[in-house]
Amino acid sequence: MSEARTPAQIEADIVRRREQLAETLDEIGVRMHPQTIIGDARARVASTVDQTAGRAFASVNRLVTDVRDGLRHEDGAPRLERVVPVALLAVGVVGLLVVSARRRRG
Repeated sequence: MSEARTPAQIEADIVRRREQLAETLDEIGVRMHPQTIIGDARARVASTVDQTAGRAFASVNRLVTDVRDGLRHEDGAPRLERVVPVALLAVGVVGLLVVSARRRRG
């Protein structure tokens, strides 16, 4: 069985519920404000970009390390049988880029 409430208790409950409702509406207003929505979206985009850039950096770093390790012996000396072809390839690519740039100009 429930106890009978006095009018003062009922009024106090109504006042408390009004205050709670007002707080809830204020919170909804803040969350739905365009600046808040834009700020949240910017934060999500920045977080995604940071994560993507971090993964890309880790991948490139791993690739560079693997290539560098493949061009050296265990004692750190360069493996000429691998360094020379890579160097020749790099010179050839640079040469092609220079010739291509000159053709476009003139």
